[in-house]
Amino acid sequence: MVVKKYKPTSAGSRSKQVQDYSELKTGQNTEELTSRKRKELRTETKGLRRIQVAIPKSVGRNNQGKITSRFRGGGHKRLYKVIDFLRSDKAGIPGKVDFLDYDSSRNCRIALIVFADGEKRYILAPTKLAIGDSVMSGPMSPIKEGNALPLANMPLGSQVHNIEMTPGKGGQMVRSAGLSAQVIAKEKGMVALKLPSGEMRWVLERCYATLGQVGNPEFSNQKLGKAGTLKWRGRRPRNRGVTMNPVDHKHGGGEGRCPVGAASPYTAFGKPHGLKTRKSKKSSTKLIISRRKRK
Repeated sequence: MVVKKYKPTSAGSRSKQVQDYSELKTGQNTEELTSRKRKELRTETKGLRRIQVAIPKSVGRNNQGKITSRFRGGGHKRLYKVIDFLRSDKAGIPGKVDFLDYDSSRNCRIALIVFADGEKRYILAPTKLAIGDSVMSGPMSPIKEGNALPLANMPLGSQVHNIEMTPGKGGQMVRSAGLSAQVIAKEKGMVALKLPSGEMRWVLERCYATLGQVGNPEFSNQKLGKAGTLKWRGRRPRNRGVTMNPVDHKHGGGEGRCPVGAASPYTAFGKPHGLKTRKSKKSSTKLIISRRKRK
């Protein structure tokens, strides 16, 4: 990915750095995959509409209409492209990369795979995956970037992503742009992984993972330039608790500007800042070799 800079013609463009999408090319020629070309490709490709789902406008709300995720809403209309995180159900069936595409719901690139049986699926695109490359999943797949294998079949030192935590559930770990985990040990049906956070943990050797590093590693070099760019993505402004009413936040209310007080600061839900609220899952926690944060 190449970062594109703008001339400082306004305050919003002075420090703005965005992606230029030059690596998004079709499988038919080397033209850039423009929005018009992508629309033509969708209408020509059978079955591609089936793996795209419209995102509802009730963003951040549950089935009762209550807000469960604050400061979400608005933004541009977009489609959710269904990704095949479970690669094991296409074991032994070779596929070919038709084209690389942009996904509005994640920060990495995705690749459309056309399998030998005619089915089309999106997968997370690794760094070195190119149009026309062949990919495969299953225990007998070659050690090649983009192929999905059980962790038991991967050599030590391999870089992997889209890692399952439970066999057959699909990849749950290491799915963001530029991330990869490393296979460091194998013992008694378990494989030790070093995750991008620095945590080391055991995973069952039957769990599938994909070889390689997740693509689009320069995503973190972007600079939005202005607050409106984040609002286009459905992220609304976050205001402080002291500016709210007492009914909305524990810090709210008072005459004029009031300090939080002698008591420790609280969250919007009445919990002290720093209080651990994560419920310990013994089945998962006991597999951690060393945490990313030392106690």
